Amino acid sequence: MFNRVRELDRPLLGVTVALALFGLAALYSAGQTDVPTQVTTIWQRQIAFLVLGAVLAGLVFRASPRLVEWAAPYVYGGALFLLLLTLVIGTGAGTAAGTKSWIVLGGPFRLQPAELAKLAVVLMVARWAADRRSPPATMRELMTPGVIVLVPFLLVWAQHDLGSAIVFVAILFAMLYWVGTRPALLLLLVSPAVGLILAFSTAAWGAWFLLILGLVLWWRIYLWEAVAVVTANLIMGVVALPFWRSLAPYQQNRVLAFLNPLVDPRATGWHVIQSRVAIGSGGFLGKGYTLGSQKRLAFLPAQHTDFIFSVVGEELGFVGVVAALTLFITLILVLLRIARRATDQFSSLVVFGITGMLFTHIVENVGMTVNLLPITGIPLPFFSYGGSFLVTCCAAIGVALRVAWESRLSGYTER
Repeated sequence: MFNRVRELDRPLLGVTVALALFGLAALYSAGQTDVPTQVTTIWQRQIAFLVLGAVLAGLVFRASPRLVEWAAPYVYGGALFLLLLTLVIGTGAGTAAGTKSWIVLGGPFRLQPAELAKLAVVLMVARWAADRRSPPATMRELMTPGVIVLVPFLLVWAQHDLGSAIVFVAILFAMLYWVGTRPALLLLLVSPAVGLILAFSTAAWGAWFLLILGLVLWWRIYLWEAVAVVTANLIMGVVALPFWRSLAPYQQNRVLAFLNPLVDPRATGWHVIQSRVAIGSGGFLGKGYTLGSQKRLAFLPAQHTDFIFSVVGEELGFVGVVAALTLFITLILVLLRIARRATDQFSSLVVFGITGMLFTHIVENVGMTVNLLPITGIPLPFFSYGGSFLVTCCAAIGVALRVAWESRLSGYTER
């Protein structure tokens, strides 16, 4: 076992530890406000979650990729069961009181199955793709991974957790790209979702529909696929309004606040406005650790979860933001290296799926703090408070460490 520890991927281990410590420091600062709240000591629970995550990462590291591949269907099935159970007994929590995403374990401890399901989906899609001899070339061949992702997507959607539901889609497209699916096929697959978004503007939707129609004719895909793509885009144009009405009020408000926070600055736009003020006021060096005024005066909402990156920007300034982003970029690049050097298809796909999951969380969380993306409420890896996602991230890193260790033992080849 000692030899295994010596042969761990040091860049991955180092950047993970650095992110965990940076995030813990930011979380401690988030609780230092002029009016004491329960957030003041929340960093202590985060330490407990980190310890639990480290133990789980160690256990996962001991499992060979073959064992993980064998267990993938059982992990996936367990995740679906927990998601179904959440619909029955689930509750909201904190700033996401309007959702139904947590299972109460006792006291302040809650489990969010959607976070665990993300890793389960990565494992299941990787198992499906690893059994194939060639990349999927038709939409018919994409039906199986589509169903694998669609089931948890719908279950999480029913919990009114739009942010986590989007992550499942991002994972699917990342892994399909890595397995070698043609970008043209991926574009046609995602076209109905784009059509749904553009359907709120008749001119934009019309231009998009003509573009898709032209691409279908140009690429000369199978007739049934062409009919399916065109029909799906037409349906999206029809259901756009009912879809908007099906969203929970807080989800609609988040979209409206993204488009123009000043429309309702004291309600729906409050989060984005205060986040931008906090980050902008940090300047180059920031106001000083634990000294952020927006945070201390409780103007910055959800400073320990969704908007913890705003705390970094306000107190550590441009330098702190660059440091945090550099660590995140390093993490992504290290994971990509491990995915390229993996000794088998399953291992490579799992690590790349993990990379896609973390990348989506980073981009969306940071983007929403500066109003570049809508607020979806998904956490920032290793920074935001929360046990379920932190433990999931640690388990994912444990898988990547094992894949890197296997590659080092057997010798690697660039993918």
